[in-house]
Amino acid sequence: MSLTICNVHFTKQPERIVWFSSSLAKLLKLGGRKSVNVKLGKDIVPATVRTIKRKGHHVYMSAGLRRSVRIPKSGHVYIANDEDKEIKLGPLIGVLTDGGTRISSPFGERTEFVRQLLHLGRKKAYFFAFTPRDINWRQETIHGWFLNGGGGWTRRVVPLPDVVYNRLPSRRAEVGSAITTLRERFIKKRIPFFNWGFFNKSDVYTMLDNDPEALRHLPESINNPTSEKMKELLEKHQFLYYKPSAGSLGNGIYRLTYTPRKGYFIRYRRSGGNILLRFSNFNSLMKMLRARHRGNLSSYVVQQGIRLAEIDNCPIDFRFHMHKNGQNQWVVAGIGAKKAGRGSVTTHIKNGGSLMTPERALSRTFGDKSDDVLKEAKSVAIKLAKAIERNYTHALGELGLDIGIDRDGGVWMFEANAKPGRSIFKHPALKGQGKASLKYILDHCIYLSKFRRRDES
Repeated sequence: MSLTICNVHFTKQPERIVWFSSSLAKLLKLGGRKSVNVKLGKDIVPATVRTIKRKGHHVYMSAGLRRSVRIPKSGHVYIANDEDKEIKLGPLIGVLTDGGTRISSPFGERTEFVRQLLHLGRKKAYFFAFTPRDINWRQETIHGWFLNGGGGWTRRVVPLPDVVYNRLPSRRAEVGSAITTLRERFIKKRIPFFNWGFFNKSDVYTMLDNDPEALRHLPESINNPTSEKMKELLEKHQFLYYKPSAGSLGNGIYRLTYTPRKGYFIRYRRSGGNILLRFSNFNSLMKMLRARHRGNLSSYVVQQGIRLAEIDNCPIDFRFHMHKNGQNQWVVAGIGAKKAGRGSVTTHIKNGGSLMTPERALSRTFGDKSDDVLKEAKSVAIKLAKAIERNYTHALGELGLDIGIDRDGGVWMFEANAKPGRSIFKHPALKGQGKASLKYILDHCIYLSKFRRRDES
């Protein structure tokens, strides 16, 4: 398979004609060919072949051919001769997200992230973004959003893409039948689709329950525990976290502590402040929890508390942002260390936590051993990502792992997120890792598109 970057130009001829510069025609082994099938995404259109004398790798598309195959714009993109009489342009990569209300910001608060991703891929792929409403399944087209030369937005109708990167932001929308059908339609058409959807906390624990390599790094966790089981675990571990299975951003989390002769303590967040209550017996604590949730404590997970490394008597944990790269391997793209606010249940920034680099955090807790501790944590994070992938039904290309390091340097995973937020990359020292994260997304999309040489597969 010949694969190279070419420069696509447009001409005004109405016929379906494609011109190749002589050097590109030679690379693609088009000598003597009078016609060829031109492919973009799922569209294939026959065209007459001609060559021109020009240095470099150039392709000229007639107006008639461009309309038929729906080439969205001129410029640099990959070209490949995957099969006899077939030339592929692309890849055509779609970022699935949700819409905003303004043309200047078509994806709301996600617009800047989408813009950065499309800008990065502009010379390697036809990268566009779309919402579920932009798909025309009958015609098998998408009315997608592309970046124009000035960084603004323009819309083009394109075929169904080679790859879909799912960044739908709403957990609620994803469980609806419309999105379920959408995902299944892409898979039925053999279009790689990642990431499938949000995880529930209980999903991850159940998924890894029979994976010995992962279990070594998971706190003891039970879905929908009975009050008797919670009391048993609390007296066994001294403290627990009690959290909603489908929660995010630290909302609805309780820290439960048991101290013999002193009683039971519960810490949680309410109205922007941290609350600490003491109960003389466990039944009183459970009565308070049921009252706060109107008796409905289903879909909660109880998890063993871990004595984490601390700075200024405040625990720290870490967000590991993981990606599949261009070789389909898991890598650590970025790490943010989060220090809990004083008295806070979690390390979330909105609850008073602070963000720092892992090197700074670990040097303050482990001193000379900090490099070795970080190296081990990275190794464990990759093992955990592999374990999640091999136990998950659908394609994964990105994960956010919430990882804790205990006072002895042991590594623990508390949560895994299939669509991690990007707040850690706002730290000035982590912006370079944020750019690397975008590049991994692009490279993995290209890998999934199969725009690669046979020796790279």
